[in-house]
Amino acid sequence: MGKFSETPVIPKAWQEDIRQAVEVMRQGGVILYPTDTVWGIGCDATNAEAVRKVYEIKRREDTKAMLVLVDSDNRIQRYIQNVPNVAWDLIECADKPLTIIFDGAKNLPENLISEDGTLGIRVTRELFSQQLCFRMSKPIVSTSANFSGEPAARCFDEIDEELKSLVDYVCTSRRNDKPASKPSSIIKLSDGGLVKIIRE
Repeated sequence: MGKFSETPVIPKAWQEDIRQAVEVMRQGGVILYPTDTVWGIGCDATNAEAVRKVYEIKRREDTKAMLVLVDSDNRIQRYIQNVPNVAWDLIECADKPLTIIFDGAKNLPENLISEDGTLGIRVTRELFSQQLCFRMSKPIVSTSANFSGEPAARCFDEIDEELKSLVDYVCTSRRNDKPASKPSSIIKLSDGGLVKIIRE
């Protein structure tokens, strides 16, 4: 299972940005941040009130579950009751961002988990979002930075100005990235190890 093999080199310009974003999330706030795919709206995934704020900002019903990011596959077992062995192989072999929907979510607020008990988790390998998760030592909600029903923002410049004004902190890093990012692949993985491709 994945661990940091060595201390990653964090650009100086990112360090204060990460510190501030983590502080806001620890206080129950909501952030806008760059991920391994598109820009996302995020918060402490273990804080039910913060999760509620994200739904409110997105203008999205809380029956539509959101996924979470973690910095390492080691964290998955804390939030999923039984992780099928095939999950580790899928994560290790993935050559692009991969979200896995697991059965049996645990240790997270009810308003984050689907009615059927499933939860989408993605291990991010992108340095900025990985460090956010690492510094939080918790999963971070990751839902696209757009109002419900509108197209996802592929880069910072495409994020609605009103949405920017509704969050508690907007990350300054990676704002100049070109709009090349795409949503992740999604696989649903049942307790028995059955794999279903939701989005390639």
